[in-house]
Amino acid sequence: MGYLRGIAAIYWKDLVLELRTRQSLSAMLVFCLTVAVLFNFAFEPGSSAVQAVAPGVLWSAFAFAGILGISRSFSFEVDRGGLQGLLLCPVERGVIYFAKVLGNFSFMLLVEIIALPVFVILYDLPLSVNLGALAAVLVAGTLGFSAVGSLLSAMSASTRAREILLPVLLFPVAVPLLIATVKSTGPALTGRPIGEIAVWLRLLIAFDLLFLAVSSLTFEYVVED
Repeated sequence: MGYLRGIAAIYWKDLVLELRTRQSLSAMLVFCLTVAVLFNFAFEPGSSAVQAVAPGVLWSAFAFAGILGISRSFSFEVDRGGLQGLLLCPVERGVIYFAKVLGNFSFMLLVEIIALPVFVILYDLPLSVNLGALAAVLVAGTLGFSAVGSLLSAMSASTRAREILLPVLLFPVAVPLLIATVKSTGPALTGRPIGEIAVWLRLLIAFDLLFLAVSSLTFEYVVED
């Protein structure tokens, strides 16, 4: 089986399973919307304070919701013996890793696309959004978070305290990525040109490439242990 066909096969298996159960997507979406509603009562919609804190609230919701899905991507396999089946497949370990990253990235991005308009409406944010810049931030930020999270999810899935261990391991590593996403989301939401966030976008892309490369190389040792 080819490298890309292996990734597509495992990704399709995860996609079909999620569409049947909708456990991860529903939990992630409910969490995002709950955070949006709760913080909406803490600030005056449309005020300058809301515009200042909106990127932080947005990415806090996306990050914690993402952990719900990323944690399940490997714990589900471990609990049902699926991970051993994947390891017995005649594919490289990197195929499994990239398929899981692709799955987590897709589910997170879908939740973000659904939740973002709700945030804009509830917080009465200006409609002069730079969609191109915002899309670039969402894709780059979500990809980096999924790249690190998938590796750490595989590392923590076999432990008893995996629900606690994953965020404890993930957030310190993802701090540079989350700072870059928050700093670049604010200008994108207010319609500023993409050139103003070029530095943060380059940081996000560098983070993505670095952790995709390092994680794919170390994934084999993580799952073998």
